[in-house]
Amino acid sequence: MIEAVVFDAYGTLLDVHAAMQRHAGELPPDWERISTEWRTKQLEYTWITTLTGPSHYRDFWTITEASLDYVLQRHRVTDPAVRAALLETYRELPAFPDAKPTLATLRSMGLKTAILSNGEPKMMEAAVGAAGIGGLLDAVISVDLIKTYKPSTTVYALAERTLGVAASQTGFVSSNAWDAQGAAVAGFQVFWCNRGGNPAEYGLEHRATVIDSLADLEAMLAKEAQA
Repeated sequence: MIEAVVFDAYGTLLDVHAAMQRHAGELPPDWERISTEWRTKQLEYTWITTLTGPSHYRDFWTITEASLDYVLQRHRVTDPAVRAALLETYRELPAFPDAKPTLATLRSMGLKTAILSNGEPKMMEAAVGAAGIGGLLDAVISVDLIKTYKPSTTVYALAERTLGVAASQTGFVSSNAWDAQGAAVAGFQVFWCNRGGNPAEYGLEHRATVIDSLADLEAMLAKEAQA
């Protein structure tokens, strides 16, 4: 039986493309592609940071700024006011519509709930506050504690340590396939929330439960609790 459910934040609970969508009128017409490039570069920087060792660690906000600077320069967006607006919005990204109801239901079922995120603590405090989900979480855990990014298995161990629940009894939910893979390797019961309908990667179709939305997770766990 699952006793706790741990969520990724960016892309799973929070819409990472909302910042550029909100400021689309100030950006080139292909802002969606630029937003995707920002996200891709952001993740690339985290992986390179981890691979090159702790002495090269930069927190996630610093990486978010650096990756935005790269894509804005690449697409010749030079207005500093646009940069500032995008970063301000990114600090308070909106939650997906299914996030808060799902967390509320899981809490009503007596399950522990938490976020395990690359986001540094101040980022997470702002994001959780803006989304109005702080009261539905037992913990908000940042990789900043160990200065190593996902998908290092040492990151996922933070959830076990913080919640006091074994990985084998913890559900891990992520919309990022690479993150879901990391959690699966670490021994969690993984739910890959495939919001974009992407092809399966890393053999996740065999190692994780694939769901289309967090509402599907809510229904599955409610059914399991009644069994």
